[in-house]
Amino acid sequence: MKIKSGKSLLVTCLTTIILFGACSTMNKTQKGAIIGTAGGAAAGAVVGRVSGNTALGAIIGAAVGGVTGTIIGHKMDKQAEEIRNKVPNAKVERIGEGIVVEFNEKILFGFDQSNLTNLSKSNLDKLIVVLKEYPETNIQIQGHTDDVGTEKYNMKLSKKRSSSVKNYIQTQNINSSRLSIKGFGETAPHYSNATSDGQSQNRRVDFLITANSKMKEEAKKEANH
Repeated sequence: MKIKSGKSLLVTCLTTIILFGACSTMNKTQKGAIIGTAGGAAAGAVVGRVSGNTALGAIIGAAVGGVTGTIIGHKMDKQAEEIRNKVPNAKVERIGEGIVVEFNEKILFGFDQSNLTNLSKSNLDKLIVVLKEYPETNIQIQGHTDDVGTEKYNMKLSKKRSSSVKNYIQTQNINSSRLSIKGFGETAPHYSNATSDGQSQNRRVDFLITANSKMKEEAKKEANH
């Protein structure tokens, strides 16, 4: 039997801490600092696969860790609170050095639709106000669906939904260099597809907000002073 490398063992431990609530005395910013220390894209990919949580994996992949990561985490705390106040219909979660904002179908899209209504745009406008206040962040827009229909169709629909959101945000003077999209189809449900309510919640778009290179550099300088 092969012995796991130190890196693999560390990733496994981090996964356990995050997913099963070990070290309950630590807040999310502190956990983020630890995650980033062993993080990077490889660690993020591992945790994302193990947990089935695409947002968690992506945020870990973008993490810096250490004192720098803690400073970034505090900046994200402030931004997350503003989003909660200005976008009350969205679900906002702080994870490590990032923020996940979840818009479900009821907020953005009709069933089996990818076009944005005026109400959808109004809801997005509330988030855009905050995104403009924090230009030193990157935003990945992830599209998701329920499991009704074929996997191929759902993957296509999820990509169309994330593209629709990205295209609209760009028209509101958010720099396109900050934006990226990804479609997951039915592969990453957060809720049970066994109920109609769960299916409705799985038809969602998630915003993953992470520090860009400028914020990381500024936080690094602050950490070294």
